[in-house]
Amino acid sequence: MAITLPELPYAQNALEPHITANTLSFHYGKHHNAYVTNLNKMLEGSPLANESLEKIITEVKGDASKAGIFNNAAQVWNHTFYWNSMKPNGGGQPTGELADRINKDFGSYEKFAEEFKTAAATQFGSGWAWLVEDGGKLAVMKTANADLPLAHGKKALLTIDVWEHAYYLDFQNKRPDYIGTFLDKLVNWDFASQNL
Repeated sequence: MAITLPELPYAQNALEPHITANTLSFHYGKHHNAYVTNLNKMLEGSPLANESLEKIITEVKGDASKAGIFNNAAQVWNHTFYWNSMKPNGGGQPTGELADRINKDFGSYEKFAEEFKTAAATQFGSGWAWLVEDGGKLAVMKTANADLPLAHGKKALLTIDVWEHAYYLDFQNKRPDYIGTFLDKLVNWDFASQNL
């Protein structure tokens, strides 16, 4: 059972004008697809070849000899999660239980947003910022390169990709503008609530 490139949950132009079809054609069609292709090549003939991404990631994490497998598997997982963390006409504030939990664990939505923006903006180089559940409490974390909450025993609720290829064609070097647009116009709180 080869790992496959999942369908995007919306058309490639559905996030315009914030994230363009041009960006998605490269980010999804080239980058994400390359991780899938590379992972399948690395897994050929391996006992992990028929396992889920989560199983592959947890089995090889920390094993330096399998760093390539970890990086490609984690990036396939991360990107699929990221596409679902956005939706057309998204953004704004969460409602229901998620809003209550954010208010309880961060003090307010504004404090969460500030912490999330800071994590995403200060992730040096390539990586991710996450809203996670950790021991029953919501928290923000950032990870470098392909790293992800799953590798640290935390449950991901939402993510933003801060690798330059995620935003450079649309925002150039203005990562903070991309992060603000993600929260204000794109974030999919329904997805985060389902993960909670």
